[in-house]
Amino acid sequence: MDMEKDRLQKQQALSDLKADFASVTSNGLWNHVVRPERDALIDIVKQIRQLLFPQQLWTSSREPGHFDLFAEKLFVSISTQLRYALQFLPENGNRSWKDLLSEANQLTAQFLDRVPAIRLELMTDAQAAYEGDPAAFNIEEIVLCYPGFFAITVYRIAHEFHKLKVPLIPRMLTEYAHAVTGIDIHPGARIGREFFIDHGTGVVIGETTVIGKRVKIYQGVTLGAKVTHGGLKNIKRHPSIKDNVTIYSGASILGGDTVIGDGVTVGGNVFLTKSVDSSAGVVRKSQ
Repeated sequence: MDMEKDRLQKQQALSDLKADFASVTSNGLWNHVVRPERDALIDIVKQIRQLLFPQQLWTSSREPGHFDLFAEKLFVSISTQLRYALQFLPENGNRSWKDLLSEANQLTAQFLDRVPAIRLELMTDAQAAYEGDPAAFNIEEIVLCYPGFFAITVYRIAHEFHKLKVPLIPRMLTEYAHAVTGIDIHPGARIGREFFIDHGTGVVIGETTVIGKRVKIYQGVTLGAKVTHGGLKNIKRHPSIKDNVTIYSGASILGGDTVIGDGVTVGGNVFLTKSVDSSAGVVRKSQ
């Protein structure tokens, strides 16, 4: 008797689930658009990192001619994911698959042209980490081990796609780094060279944040907005951090009109919603 009851309960549950799924897929809320694939994007990040740091990360064959195969495969992988993403731009609703592929190929070429420049930026970040952390043994340790550097690497890759106005993919990349490291950097943020995130867990850097050169931040820092309702889209909501600033753990700096001046040190757990002039030196109290 109990077995029959269990069977009927199972059947009812599956029937209800099927009915719910049918209601969603039959009323226009579900379509057959192919979306960018997270696993494919993770593989792309791994391959781009090999290009950026071949001395530390290259794992592919070094046989003659292999690089051409590697590069061709990477180009096709990136272009495929970009083509999927381009479908989500409203102006592309009626474009053909062939047209989208052509644009994706152009964007892929533009991105790959930026690889040397991304590498140069990241090398300054790695050097800043090495010089800023007495525990760092060498640059290889930074590249291979530091979660902050990994998050910055993925951010700088994603930021290039963001500048190319690619939808979805930039955020998917930085959310991958967020899941791995606990560091949340929006791909739209603008971050200068020689940037160092020490430890890193819990760091949040919002979309319209602007960070200058030689900035160092510690775990738990939030560069965020004062309010987050929808009417604030497309305006500056997050702070500007000038050059040579250090922000210690747990500090929160909020607001699009908040500017932290050159050379300022923000103490741990400080809460700021007002600008701090460069003459302030060290900030130890919330404002």
